[in-house]
Amino acid sequence: MTAISGDRVRLRPIGPADRVRVRAILATPEVARWWGDPDRETEGLYEVEEGYTVYVIEFGGEVVGLIQSCEELDPQYRHAGIDISVHPDFHGRGLGTDAIRALAAHLFAQGHHRLTIDPAAANETAIRVYTKVGFRPVGVLRNYERAPDGTWHDGLLMDLLDGELT
Repeated sequence: MTAISGDRVRLRPIGPADRVRVRAILATPEVARWWGDPDRETEGLYEVEEGYTVYVIEFGGEVVGLIQSCEELDPQYRHAGIDISVHPDFHGRGLGTDAIRALAAHLFAQGHHRLTIDPAAANETAIRVYTKVGFRPVGVLRNYERAPDGTWHDGLLMDLLDGELT
């Protein structure tokens, strides 16, 4: 894995030294609301799985978030999914947008023809960012994900085809 540069951010492979900062990001209430238990989620980021890649998002030398991709490697269905989290102190600065664009361009260059992302249907901020880079709604995934409080909520499946990245 190599680092990926955006216009303003740098994506580099997550490492052991990032564990404390990543957990702190996932533990902020604004992030934990969507991601769940920060301890479980942090440890899951370090599990090695073929086609699964996790990067930290650096801005000005500081880790401000994380972004990951999960690739379907079967040539008949080759595509990738993306997930992202940015510390709330850095929301509204375009850093998440830049990180998504950089990773999407990288994945398209690697031969993927379609990318997916599946935010909670109620996560209007995330949906707005994903729409900004060209993702389009595909459909609602009913009772898709269990929230930290145990209730189920809907997800919104969105996709982006090669050539649609804005």
